[in-house]
Amino acid sequence: MARKDALKELQARLAQQLQQAPAGQAPAWLAVECAGVRLLLPLQEAGEIVEHAHVPPLLPLPHALPWFEGVLNLRGHLHGVVDLAAFLGLRAAGAPHPDTSRLVALNPALGLHCALRVDRLAGLRNGSQLAPLPGAEAPAHPAFAGEFYGDGQGRSWQALRLAALARDTHFLQVAQPLPGAA
Repeated sequence: MARKDALKELQARLAQQLQQAPAGQAPAWLAVECAGVRLLLPLQEAGEIVEHAHVPPLLPLPHALPWFEGVLNLRGHLHGVVDLAAFLGLRAAGAPHPDTSRLVALNPALGLHCALRVDRLAGLRNGSQLAPLPGAEAPAHPAFAGEFYGDGQGRSWQALRLAALARDTHFLQVAQPLPGAA
């Protein structure tokens, strides 16, 4: 019961932050952490958030890549579940998830029924809380890897473009090649 109350409290805090934001300073990012890495997900590309304790049972998908956890029914739609830290190579697939983990569904407008497992929600961020970090980009990175930002506490955050992730070939190919397949 305490976890359910905590999730309701989180949702209420997020809704309050959205309503209290001054004009032009509405939060643009959902801040999350995966394996100790701070990430920013565009708020308009993110969807429903589901607490670890309230995740419906996952159905494993045979021959799926290790970072693809399976499928679940989320509000009447089947969603693929991706361990974001494992997909990004931040930790080994199949490692236990912290109790603070959440599923962040992609916005249905992206046309992909998928939920990303993140280790922790870190709240909402807006442009006044973040400053671009020039020169922080790696020379070669996938199209879904966005800019780096710094916050007032000296921490760096990397943006992920969920719309680009939803079109990424590697992300969309969740099945392992079958032995002997050409």
